[in-house]
Amino acid sequence: MNIVMIAFAGISCIPYYFKYESRKPQTRETVVLAVMVSLTVMSRIIFGIIPGFKPVSAMVIICGMVFGRESGFVCGSMSAFVSNFFFGQGPWTVFQMFSWGMIGWIAGILNRKQILEKNRLTLMIYGIMAGIFFSMLMDVWTVLAAGEEFQWTRYIAILATSIPVTVEYCVSNVIFLWILTPVLIKKLSRVKYKYGFFDEREIQQ
Repeated sequence: MNIVMIAFAGISCIPYYFKYESRKPQTRETVVLAVMVSLTVMSRIIFGIIPGFKPVSAMVIICGMVFGRESGFVCGSMSAFVSNFFFGQGPWTVFQMFSWGMIGWIAGILNRKQILEKNRLTLMIYGIMAGIFFSMLMDVWTVLAAGEEFQWTRYIAILATSIPVTVEYCVSNVIFLWILTPVLIKKLSRVKYKYGFFDEREIQQ
């Protein structure tokens, strides 16, 4: 059962990669996305000495906001995969990939009409929700790591004991979004419009 759930988490990422490729992104767009992944990986490594307090989610959210949901997912999932060559690969990696990927995907959806970009309060609330979402999904792995079948009672107990770490996730997301968003949104938007990186929604408009 544990192996099945781990495999399911990994396989769940595949449709999002196909979705990104189906857009037939420009080479320049892929290069910019690779740079975003690199920056996100470096940010995780730099803050590696402080567990739970990292700019990863903030960087992924910003990427999704600017370049769209597909790019947001790729940025989040690949940042987890690449950075774990430094932190250590394992079955938990697929849960991190899916968690951070979905955070970027949802950010892209929410910002389709610049909901997050124009309303900082909404952005901060999403940062908090992203911290809770990440913690809840990673706690699924914590239960599986115990080596037994998934148990809801154990999962709820772990959720309760991980509240301090979850709060740290949420606080770090709010702080880094508050600091990074004004600067990165402006610079990345310039790159986006200079090189014509538009998502499907914008092309239709």
